[in-house]
Amino acid sequence: MHLGPNGPATLEAFLAFLQGAAEGASALLLPGDVFDAWVGDDELDAPAPWLQEVVAGLRAAGARIPVYLAGGNRDFLMGGRLAEATGTHRLPAPALIATDAGKFLLSHGDELCTDDVEYQQFRAMVRDPQWQAQFLAQPLAARQAMARQLRERSMAEKSRKAADIMDVNQQAVEAALRAHGVTRMIHGHTHRPGRDVFEMDGRRCERWVLPDWDLDDPADPRGGWLEIDRDGPAYHDIAPER
Repeated sequence: MHLGPNGPATLEAFLAFLQGAAEGASALLLPGDVFDAWVGDDELDAPAPWLQEVVAGLRAAGARIPVYLAGGNRDFLMGGRLAEATGTHRLPAPALIATDAGKFLLSHGDELCTDDVEYQQFRAMVRDPQWQAQFLAQPLAARQAMARQLRERSMAEKSRKAADIMDVNQQAVEAALRAHGVTRMIHGHTHRPGRDVFEMDGRRCERWVLPDWDLDDPADPRGGWLEIDRDGPAYHDIAPER
């Protein structure tokens, strides 16, 4: 969802989605990048109005159904204080989930983009506990400024990288499936929603990719989610008709 101060339509859609999930789902799993940036749980000390709405919406949903949050490449610093404030649960990454349609491996997905060596080096750095401790020791305003700079740098780097480099690596996908003993995976991150079917070790495998949300983009408003029931996964699109 990449929620932040500059996406009112996306925020409105997300809050409506939370209410619908609380009324009709048995559980909700959000595998990363709920926030466009999260630089520490002290963002809750004086939350902006949009963040207050997100916290309230998550708390209301979490009071009715289990809601699970995992960190993405933008909000991996979400901590226990946020979970407590929202009444949600931490979701390991990756997570092996059991559904009415069987088991799936759920991941944010950025760890599978192994062809992007530059990004993987950066990912390893920011996931290091020592780096995180030094980063969180800085004032909140400084961390927020750094997050904006990293966002701008990321956008610039995407414009110069080949599209296939920023997609998941097939060998990494298969290694993850083998490691967890499953044949189906769900992930996000790449913003390339769809279903990929392939053979691995003589077995039919599936990779479902979640869409990103941006209802504030006038040229390409988009968003959606994946529902899993006994019949299997199904996409739901919330983008307005154009």
